[in-house]
Amino acid sequence: MRPRDLAVPAALAVVGVATMPALDRFSSTDHPLDLTAVALVLATAATTALRHRWPGPALLTASALTSTYLIIGFPYGPILLSFAVCVFAVARHRVLRQAALWAAPALLVLLIHLVFDEPLIGLAPGTAWVVVPFTLGAARRQVVEAQARERAESERRVADAERLRVAQEVHDVVGHGLAAIQMQADVALHLRDARPELALEALETISKASSEALDELRATLAGLSSPGLAGLEDLCARVRTAGVAVDLTVGGTPSPLPTAVDIAAYRVLQEALTNVVKHADKPRARVTIQHRPDHLDLGVFNSVAAVGHTDGFGITGMRRRVEQLGGDLTASADAGTFALQAVIPREHRP
Repeated sequence: MRPRDLAVPAALAVVGVATMPALDRFSSTDHPLDLTAVALVLATAATTALRHRWPGPALLTASALTSTYLIIGFPYGPILLSFAVCVFAVARHRVLRQAALWAAPALLVLLIHLVFDEPLIGLAPGTAWVVVPFTLGAARRQVVEAQARERAESERRVADAERLRVAQEVHDVVGHGLAAIQMQADVALHLRDARPELALEALETISKASSEALDELRATLAGLSSPGLAGLEDLCARVRTAGVAVDLTVGGTPSPLPTAVDIAAYRVLQEALTNVVKHADKPRARVTIQHRPDHLDLGVFNSVAAVGHTDGFGITGMRRRVEQLGGDLTASADAGTFALQAVIPREHRP
Protein backbone atom coordinates (compact mmCIF):
# COMPACT_ATOMS: atom_id res chain seq x y z
CA MET A 1 0.00 0.00 0.00
CA ARG A 2 1.37 3.40 -0.96
CA PRO A 3 1.93 6.18 1.60
CA ARG A 4 -0.62 8.30 -0.28
CA ASP A 5 -3.30 5.67 0.36
CA LEU A 6 -2.66 6.00 4.10
CA ALA A 7 -2.98 9.79 4.09
CA VAL A 8 -6.79 9.78 4.07
CA PRO A 9 -7.20 7.25 6.93
CA ALA A 10 -4.58 9.11 8.98
CA ALA A 11 -6.28 12.48 8.42
CA LEU A 12 -9.69 11.07 9.32
CA ALA A 13 -8.29 9.48 12.47
CA VAL A 14 -6.62 12.71 13.56
CA VAL A 15 -9.74 14.80 12.91
CA GLY A 16 -11.97 12.27 14.63
CA VAL A 17 -9.92 12.09 17.81
CA ALA A 18 -9.07 15.82 17.89
CA THR A 19 -12.72 16.87 17.77
CA MET A 20 -13.86 14.55 20.54
CA PRO A 21 -13.43 17.03 23.42
CA ALA A 22 -15.58 19.61 21.62
CA LEU A 23 -18.22 17.00 20.75
CA ASP A 24 -18.31 15.82 24.34
CA ARG A 25 -18.68 19.38 25.61
CA PHE A 26 -21.56 20.39 23.33
CA SER A 27 -23.46 17.06 23.37
CA SER A 28 -24.07 16.51 27.05
CA THR A 29 -27.28 14.59 26.42
CA ASP A 30 -25.44 11.84 24.57
CA HIS A 31 -23.34 9.09 26.00
CA PRO A 32 -20.01 10.58 27.20
CA LEU A 33 -17.13 9.89 24.85
CA ASP A 34 -14.73 7.29 26.20
CA LEU A 35 -12.09 4.84 25.01
CA THR A 36 -14.77 2.82 23.22
CA ALA A 37 -15.64 5.85 21.13
CA VAL A 38 -11.96 6.44 20.37
CA ALA A 39 -11.54 2.81 19.28
CA LEU A 40 -14.59 2.95 17.00
CA VAL A 41 -13.48 6.24 15.41
CA LEU A 42 -9.96 4.91 14.75
CA ALA A 43 -11.25 1.57 13.43
CA THR A 44 -13.65 3.29 11.02
CA ALA A 45 -10.89 5.61 9.78
CA ALA A 46 -8.57 2.61 9.28
CA THR A 47 -11.26 0.87 7.23
CA THR A 48 -10.99 3.58 4.57
CA ALA A 49 -7.50 2.26 3.74
CA LEU A 50 -9.23 -0.70 2.08
CA ARG A 51 -11.55 1.43 -0.06
CA HIS A 52 -9.58 0.93 -3.30
CA ARG A 53 -8.91 -2.78 -3.05
CA TRP A 54 -12.16 -3.95 -1.41
CA PRO A 55 -14.62 -1.03 -1.62
CA GLY A 56 -17.73 -3.13 -0.90
CA PRO A 57 -16.52 -4.94 2.23
CA ALA A 58 -14.86 -1.72 3.42
CA LEU A 59 -18.21 0.09 3.18
CA LEU A 60 -20.12 -2.58 5.10
CA THR A 61 -17.43 -2.64 7.79
CA ALA A 62 -17.50 1.14 8.11
CA SER A 63 -21.29 1.14 8.31
CA ALA A 64 -21.28 -1.51 11.07
CA LEU A 65 -18.68 0.42 13.10
CA THR A 66 -20.48 3.73 12.62
CA SER A 67 -23.83 2.20 13.51
CA THR A 68 -22.36 0.69 16.67
CA TYR A 69 -20.98 4.12 17.60
CA LEU A 70 -24.41 5.73 17.14
CA ILE A 71 -26.37 2.93 18.87
CA ILE A 72 -24.23 3.36 21.99
CA GLY A 73 -25.31 7.00 21.97
CA PHE A 74 -22.10 8.79 21.10
CA PRO A 75 -22.63 12.16 19.36
CA TYR A 76 -22.62 12.64 15.62
CA GLY A 77 -19.16 13.60 14.44
CA PRO A 78 -16.30 13.01 11.98
CA ILE A 79 -16.79 9.26 12.16
CA LEU A 80 -19.47 9.86 9.55
CA LEU A 81 -16.82 11.32 7.23
CA SER A 82 -15.03 7.98 7.22
CA PHE A 83 -18.29 6.27 6.35
CA ALA A 84 -18.95 8.81 3.55
CA VAL A 85 -15.46 8.22 2.10
CA CYS A 86 -16.26 4.49 1.82
CA VAL A 87 -19.60 5.25 0.14
CA PHE A 88 -17.83 7.49 -2.39
CA ALA A 89 -15.23 4.78 -3.07
CA VAL A 90 -17.75 2.03 -3.79
CA ALA A 91 -19.62 4.28 -6.25
CA ARG A 92 -16.32 5.37 -7.84
CA HIS A 93 -14.82 1.90 -8.30
CA ARG A 94 -17.88 -0.25 -9.04
CA VAL A 95 -20.50 -0.04 -11.78
CA LEU A 96 -23.76 1.58 -10.69
CA ARG A 97 -25.72 -1.65 -10.15
CA GLN A 98 -22.99 -3.30 -8.07
CA ALA A 99 -22.37 -0.11 -6.10
CA ALA A 100 -26.07 0.19 -5.26
CA LEU A 101 -26.13 -3.41 -4.03
CA TRP A 102 -23.38 -2.52 -1.55
CA ALA A 103 -24.76 0.89 -0.60
CA ALA A 104 -28.32 -0.26 0.16
CA PRO A 105 -27.45 -2.64 3.05
CA ALA A 106 -24.88 -0.13 4.30
CA LEU A 107 -27.66 2.47 4.58
CA LEU A 108 -29.92 0.05 6.45
CA VAL A 109 -27.14 -0.81 8.90
CA LEU A 110 -26.37 2.87 9.43
CA LEU A 111 -30.01 3.66 10.22
CA ILE A 112 -30.39 0.92 12.87
CA HIS A 113 -29.63 3.42 15.62
CA LEU A 114 -32.84 5.30 14.74
CA VAL A 115 -34.83 2.45 16.28
CA PHE A 116 -33.48 3.64 19.64
CA ASP A 117 -33.79 7.33 18.78
CA GLU A 118 -36.27 9.47 16.83
CA PRO A 119 -36.65 7.80 13.40
CA LEU A 120 -38.52 10.61 11.63
CA ILE A 121 -35.98 13.25 12.64
CA GLY A 122 -32.86 11.20 11.84
CA LEU A 123 -34.03 9.50 8.64
CA ALA A 124 -33.29 12.37 6.23
CA PRO A 125 -29.78 13.26 7.48
CA GLY A 126 -28.88 9.58 7.82
CA THR A 127 -29.92 8.91 4.23
CA ALA A 128 -28.01 11.99 3.04
CA TRP A 129 -24.75 10.51 4.34
CA VAL A 130 -25.20 7.77 1.73
CA VAL A 131 -26.96 9.53 -1.15
CA VAL A 132 -24.63 12.53 -1.43
CA PRO A 133 -21.24 10.73 -1.48
CA PHE A 134 -22.73 7.95 -3.63
CA THR A 135 -23.87 10.51 -6.21
CA LEU A 136 -20.47 12.21 -6.20
CA GLY A 137 -18.65 8.89 -6.61
CA ALA A 138 -20.89 7.76 -9.47
CA ALA A 139 -20.45 11.13 -11.20
CA ARG A 140 -16.68 10.90 -10.86
CA ARG A 141 -16.71 7.40 -12.35
CA GLN A 142 -18.73 8.62 -15.34
CA VAL A 143 -16.30 11.50 -15.92
CA VAL A 144 -13.28 9.17 -15.85
CA GLU A 145 -14.96 6.69 -18.20
CA ALA A 146 -15.93 9.48 -20.59
CA GLN A 147 -12.34 10.72 -20.61
CA ALA A 148 -11.10 7.20 -21.34
CA ARG A 149 -13.53 6.84 -24.25
CA GLU A 150 -12.51 10.21 -25.62
CA ARG A 151 -8.83 9.27 -25.35
CA ALA A 152 -9.44 5.94 -27.10
CA GLU A 153 -11.37 7.67 -29.87
CA SER A 154 -8.59 10.20 -30.31
CA GLU A 155 -6.02 7.41 -30.54
CA ARG A 156 -8.20 5.61 -33.11
CA ARG A 157 -8.44 8.76 -35.24
CA VAL A 158 -4.66 9.19 -35.12
CA ALA A 159 -4.15 5.55 -36.13
CA ASP A 160 -6.65 5.88 -38.99
CA ALA A 161 -4.93 9.03 -40.21
CA GLU A 162 -1.54 7.28 -40.12
CA ARG A 163 -2.88 4.28 -42.06
CA LEU A 164 -4.37 6.64 -44.64
CA ARG A 165 -1.07 8.49 -44.97
CA VAL A 166 0.88 5.25 -45.45
CA ALA A 167 -1.64 3.95 -47.97
CA GLN A 168 -1.37 7.20 -49.93
CA GLU A 169 2.42 7.09 -49.94
CA VAL A 170 2.51 3.48 -51.10
CA HIS A 171 -0.11 4.27 -53.75
CA ASP A 172 1.93 7.18 -55.05
CA VAL A 173 5.18 5.23 -55.17
CA VAL A 174 3.75 2.10 -56.77
CA GLY A 175 1.38 3.98 -59.07
CA HIS A 176 4.12 6.23 -60.45
CA GLY A 177 6.55 3.35 -60.98
CA LEU A 178 4.02 1.09 -62.67
CA ALA A 179 2.82 3.89 -64.94
CA ALA A 180 6.39 4.52 -66.15
CA ILE A 181 7.02 0.82 -66.61
CA GLN A 182 3.79 0.33 -68.56
CA MET A 183 4.57 3.24 -70.88
CA GLN A 184 8.04 1.97 -71.69
CA ALA A 185 6.76 -1.59 -72.10
CA ASP A 186 4.22 -0.35 -74.68
CA VAL A 187 7.04 1.45 -76.52
CA ALA A 188 9.19 -1.70 -76.51
CA LEU A 189 6.34 -3.81 -77.86
CA HIS A 190 5.57 -1.28 -80.56
CA LEU A 191 9.18 -0.97 -81.76
CA ARG A 192 10.51 -4.47 -81.17
CA ASP A 193 10.50 -5.31 -84.91
CA ALA A 194 10.88 -1.93 -86.64
CA ARG A 195 13.38 -0.29 -84.26
CA PRO A 196 14.88 -2.97 -82.02
CA GLU A 197 17.55 -0.52 -80.72
CA LEU A 198 14.77 1.75 -79.38
CA ALA A 199 13.00 -1.29 -77.90
CA LEU A 200 16.22 -2.17 -76.09
CA GLU A 201 16.44 1.40 -74.80
CA ALA A 202 12.85 1.14 -73.55
CA LEU A 203 13.68 -2.09 -71.73
CA GLU A 204 16.66 -0.43 -70.07
CA THR A 205 14.37 2.40 -69.00
CA ILE A 206 11.93 -0.17 -67.57
CA SER A 207 14.73 -1.76 -65.56
CA LYS A 208 15.83 1.61 -64.19
CA ALA A 209 12.27 2.72 -63.40
CA SER A 210 11.46 -0.51 -61.62
CA SER A 211 14.68 -0.29 -59.60
CA GLU A 212 13.95 3.30 -58.58
CA ALA A 213 10.36 2.42 -57.67
CA LEU A 214 11.50 -0.50 -55.50
CA ASP A 215 14.08 1.68 -53.76
CA GLU A 216 11.47 4.32 -53.04
CA LEU A 217 9.01 1.71 -51.81
CA ARG A 218 11.65 0.22 -49.50
CA ALA A 219 12.42 3.68 -48.14
CA THR A 220 8.72 4.28 -47.50
CA LEU A 221 8.25 0.96 -45.72
CA ALA A 222 11.48 1.45 -43.77
CA GLY A 223 9.91 4.53 -42.24
CA LEU A 224 7.21 2.25 -40.81
CA SER A 225 9.58 -0.25 -39.25
CA SER A 226 11.09 0.02 -35.80
CA PRO A 227 14.51 1.62 -35.49
CA GLY A 228 15.49 -0.96 -32.87
CA LEU A 229 17.20 -0.17 -29.58
CA ALA A 230 19.36 2.38 -31.39
CA GLY A 231 16.28 4.60 -31.39
CA LEU A 232 15.55 4.13 -27.67
CA GLU A 233 16.99 7.50 -26.64
CA ASP A 234 14.73 9.24 -29.17
CA LEU A 235 11.76 7.25 -27.83
CA CYS A 236 12.56 8.29 -24.24
CA ALA A 237 12.91 11.90 -25.38
CA ARG A 238 9.44 11.80 -26.96
CA VAL A 239 7.96 10.29 -23.80
CA ARG A 240 9.64 12.99 -21.70
CA THR A 241 8.13 15.58 -24.01
CA ALA A 242 4.73 14.05 -23.18
CA GLY A 243 5.37 14.89 -19.51
CA VAL A 244 6.71 11.57 -18.19
CA ALA A 245 10.09 11.47 -16.48
CA VAL A 246 12.01 8.44 -17.78
CA ASP A 247 15.02 6.99 -15.96
CA LEU A 248 16.95 4.74 -18.36
CA THR A 249 19.56 2.28 -17.09
CA VAL A 250 21.57 0.08 -19.47
CA GLY A 251 23.80 -2.64 -18.07
CA GLY A 252 26.04 -5.35 -19.44
CA THR A 253 28.02 -5.17 -22.65
CA PRO A 254 25.89 -4.16 -25.66
CA SER A 255 26.54 -6.15 -28.82
CA PRO A 256 24.77 -6.40 -32.17
CA LEU A 257 21.38 -8.07 -31.89
CA PRO A 258 19.50 -10.09 -34.53
CA THR A 259 17.07 -7.82 -36.34
CA ALA A 260 13.98 -9.62 -35.00
CA VAL A 261 15.24 -9.36 -31.39
CA ASP A 262 16.23 -5.72 -31.82
CA ILE A 263 12.82 -4.76 -33.22
CA ALA A 264 10.92 -6.82 -30.62
CA ALA A 265 12.84 -5.22 -27.74
CA TYR A 266 12.14 -1.74 -29.06
CA ARG A 267 8.44 -2.46 -29.63
CA VAL A 268 8.04 -3.85 -26.10
CA LEU A 269 9.60 -0.75 -24.56
CA GLN A 270 7.62 1.51 -26.89
CA GLU A 271 4.29 -0.09 -25.94
CA ALA A 272 5.17 -0.14 -22.23
CA LEU A 273 6.11 3.55 -22.19
CA THR A 274 2.97 4.39 -24.18
CA ASN A 275 0.95 2.66 -21.45
CA VAL A 276 2.80 4.72 -18.83
CA VAL A 277 1.84 7.93 -20.64
CA LYS A 278 -1.82 6.84 -20.77
CA HIS A 279 -2.36 5.04 -17.47
CA ALA A 280 0.38 5.72 -14.92
CA ASP A 281 -0.64 7.15 -11.55
CA LYS A 282 2.53 9.29 -11.47
CA PRO A 283 4.35 10.66 -14.54
CA ARG A 284 7.54 8.69 -13.96
CA ALA A 285 8.93 5.43 -15.34
CA ARG A 286 12.09 3.45 -14.77
CA VAL A 287 13.43 1.52 -17.78
CA THR A 288 16.16 -1.09 -17.40
CA ILE A 289 18.03 -2.96 -20.12
CA GLN A 290 20.52 -5.65 -19.20
CA HIS A 291 22.63 -7.18 -21.97
CA ARG A 292 23.40 -10.82 -21.16
CA PRO A 293 25.61 -13.18 -23.18
CA ASP A 294 22.65 -15.23 -24.40
CA HIS A 295 19.61 -13.03 -23.80
CA LEU A 296 18.29 -9.53 -23.19
CA ASP A 297 16.52 -8.48 -19.96
CA LEU A 298 14.01 -5.62 -20.22
CA GLY A 299 12.07 -3.92 -17.46
CA VAL A 300 9.65 -1.00 -17.21
CA PHE A 301 8.41 0.06 -13.77
CA ASN A 302 5.92 2.78 -12.86
CA SER A 303 3.45 3.77 -10.16
CA VAL A 304 -0.22 2.73 -10.42
CA ALA A 305 -3.25 3.52 -8.29
CA ALA A 306 -5.11 0.25 -8.91
CA VAL A 307 -4.35 -3.01 -7.14
CA GLY A 308 -4.24 -6.11 -9.29
CA HIS A 309 -3.79 -6.35 -13.01
CA THR A 310 -5.55 -7.67 -16.11
CA ASP A 311 -3.75 -7.99 -19.43
CA GLY A 312 -5.01 -5.74 -22.21
CA PHE A 313 -4.51 -5.95 -25.95
CA GLY A 314 -1.19 -4.11 -25.77
CA ILE A 315 0.38 -6.47 -23.23
CA THR A 316 -1.07 -9.51 -24.99
CA GLY A 317 0.51 -8.34 -28.25
CA MET A 318 3.86 -7.74 -26.55
CA ARG A 319 3.80 -11.17 -24.95
CA ARG A 320 2.98 -12.83 -28.27
CA ARG A 321 5.85 -11.01 -29.99
CA VAL A 322 8.33 -12.05 -27.28
CA GLU A 323 7.13 -15.66 -27.13
CA GLN A 324 7.51 -15.99 -30.88
CA LEU A 325 11.23 -15.45 -30.31
CA GLY A 326 11.33 -18.04 -27.53
CA GLY A 327 11.25 -15.46 -24.72
CA ASP A 328 8.98 -14.68 -21.82
CA LEU A 329 7.08 -11.54 -20.71
CA THR A 330 5.38 -10.91 -17.38
CA ALA A 331 3.24 -8.01 -16.17
CA SER A 332 2.14 -7.48 -12.58
CA ALA A 333 0.91 -4.79 -10.19
CA ASP A 334 1.90 -5.01 -6.55
CA ALA A 335 2.29 -2.49 -3.73
CA GLY A 336 1.42 0.40 -6.03
CA THR A 337 4.06 -0.49 -8.65
CA PHE A 338 3.36 -1.88 -12.10
CA ALA A 339 6.21 -3.99 -13.43
CA LEU A 340 6.60 -5.23 -17.00
CA GLN A 341 9.59 -7.52 -17.51
CA ALA A 342 10.72 -9.44 -20.59
CA VAL A 343 13.49 -11.91 -21.35
CA ILE A 344 14.35 -12.21 -25.04
CA PRO A 345 16.95 -14.76 -26.23
CA ARG A 346 19.59 -13.48 -28.63
CA GLU A 347 19.00 -16.58 -30.71
CA HIS A 348 15.54 -17.98 -31.35
CA ARG A 349 14.63 -20.99 -29.20
CA PRO A 350 11.78 -22.98 -30.81
